Amino acid sequence: MAPVCLRDCKAWQDAGMSLSTTSNEACKLFDATLHQYVTWTNDKTLGGIEGCLKKIKEADPNFVMGHVISNGLELIGIGRSPIIDPEFRKELNVMSDLAKTQPLSEWEELHVAALETFAKGNLPKAAEMWDWILLDHPLDLLAIKLAHDSYFYLGQQTQMRDSISRILPYWTATTPLSSYVKGMYSFGLLETNFYDQALKVASEALTVDPKDSWSVHTIAHVYEMKAKIQEGLTFMEQTESNWKEGDMLACHVYWHWALYFIEKGEYEAALTLYDKYIAPMCLASGSMLDIVDNSSLLHRLQMEGVDVGKRWDALVGVTRKHTDDHVLIFNDLHFLMSSLGSGDREMTERLLRSLQELSKSLLIERDVLRPNSPLTERLMRKASAVHTLV
Repeated sequence: MAPVCLRDCKAWQDAGMSLSTTSNEACKLFDATLHQYVTWTNDKTLGGIEGCLKKIKEADPNFVMGHVISNGLELIGIGRSPIIDPEFRKELNVMSDLAKTQPLSEWEELHVAALETFAKGNLPKAAEMWDWILLDHPLDLLAIKLAHDSYFYLGQQTQMRDSISRILPYWTATTPLSSYVKGMYSFGLLETNFYDQALKVASEALTVDPKDSWSVHTIAHVYEMKAKIQEGLTFMEQTESNWKEGDMLACHVYWHWALYFIEKGEYEAALTLYDKYIAPMCLASGSMLDIVDNSSLLHRLQMEGVDVGKRWDALVGVTRKHTDDHVLIFNDLHFLMSSLGSGDREMTERLLRSLQELSKSLLIERDVLRPNSPLTERLMRKASAVHTLV
């Protein structure tokens, strides 16, 4: 699904978000990348997100916001960490250096600063900074989506809902991608237990664009939370042709479909979805969302007493390279599921050792920030005792 109209330099200026480049091509490719990020879909006619990012740098290597969206997608994808990835650190440094050598708008400077903050590990502060941007630029879709995803990772449901609700009045029905913003709002409503409102808003968004997989995702959650399993299964079957091409989220939606079957005790049906869609998508993409979905589903089935056979073995081949990432503890726990499930003792021990070292580093950092804290001393003693036992 190609974007209908990609904005050039003047169109971005008219929208109140001037981009510091004279390349219309770079501006349009920036818009194309943003469109795909928001719609969870790689547009093959544009070369997908990776293709667009490559073309942006070819059109204008010094385009700061081109570097911002490239690095932002890497960070929010939580598959790479600048702490252990020197090449990624270099890419972030290039962005920062470029930002210092050319005049930027305050809007652009804030985007750079937010990413630098995120890269240093302070995601809560970065999310706040994107919300600051939205106070003056409520139509800034990049800030909207980065804030939304950040609050999702942080488990800050109220902020995720209210971040969208504050800017929603500025989005009219004729604003491109407004239904996707409404879909984000529906998920915030869901996460704050307004299930009926979430269902209503998500359904309205799907009326505008049935391919909106994030709104589909909201409805999948609603039916699960209200234990309307048959309604959920029917919804999945009736809408599959709409969302299955949304390659960045389809695996997760299939995962929700499988959860309905697990709820009903229909384990073979869940395994069929796993083998036909969920596992192949993960092996093809290697994306973090797909990885945690695969780990979680196999673990849930095992907890139900289901023999998943050798399925862990293929998955651990994907998770092993992330053993030392430690971007989110949520991810680490899913890596641990895969290593334990496959019986990979070496990976399990390496992951646990790595987490132990991380915990020590965090406590040392706490000691620097709060010197002579009795709580830090107690935590260090407890950590040492646990590490000795392990």
